[in-house]
Amino acid sequence: MELAFAHDNIPLEIRHNRRARRYLLRIRPDGTLRVTIPRYGSRAEAMRFVARQNTWIDKHRALVLSRQQQIKPLTHGSLIWYRGEKLPLHVQNDGARTILQFSDQQITAPNQETDWRPAIELHLKKLAAKEFPSRVLTLAQQHELKVNRVSVRDQKSRWGSCSARKTISLNWRLIQAPVYILDYVIVHELMHLREMNHSPRFWQLVATAFPQHREAEQWLKDFGKELR
Repeated sequence: MELAFAHDNIPLEIRHNRRARRYLLRIRPDGTLRVTIPRYGSRAEAMRFVARQNTWIDKHRALVLSRQQQIKPLTHGSLIWYRGEKLPLHVQNDGARTILQFSDQQITAPNQETDWRPAIELHLKKLAAKEFPSRVLTLAQQHELKVNRVSVRDQKSRWGSCSARKTISLNWRLIQAPVYILDYVIVHELMHLREMNHSPRFWQLVATAFPQHREAEQWLKDFGKELR
C-alpha cells in the first residue's frame, strides 16, 4: 500500500491487486480515495487514471460526504435494522462498562463513546462474516453449484457479486434484512455461476430458483437505503 494525493490534495491510497482486471477508483466514507492497480499496471498509469476522473471525483465525493453528514449517531432508544425488524437500542452503563442491547444481541463497549454506531456495525459485520459463508455453501449445494470462496465485504453500492473465480461476495448489511432477502441475494449471485450477465435467460434462472425474487427486489428498493 502506498499513499499519495489526488487533485485538491485529497489523500489517495494506492493498492496493488494481482486479481484486479482494470484500474479501480473508490471514494471512501471519509472522502479519501483508493485506487487499485491491476497485476500488470503501474503507479504512474494509476495516477493518470485518477487525474482523468477529476470531474467524477468532485461530484461523487460531495455526495459521499453529504451522506455521511446525514448519518445520525446511534444512542439509547435509536432504532436499528436487524434481521428485517427495526428494534430499539438499549444502553446500560454500570460504571465500569457499557452494555448495548437490541433483540437477542448484547455488546460490551467502552464507556467513553457517545455514538454507538461503530461498535454496533463492527458487531454486525462479525456476525455476518460468521453466518454468511455457511449459508452460501448450503444454497450452492442445493442448486448443485460449486463456490470456491465466500467474502463478506463493506460494499457501498452492491448487495452482492460473483466473480469468474467462483467467489461470492456479500454485503454485511444483509444481516439487517429479512432472512429471505439474504437468501435471495445469495441465489441471485449463484445463478451468475451459470449465466454471467443479466440477460433474460439469467432472470429466468433466478425466477425458477427463487420464486419470491420480485418481492425481494421490491423490499430492497423500498428499504435498502435505510440499511446503508
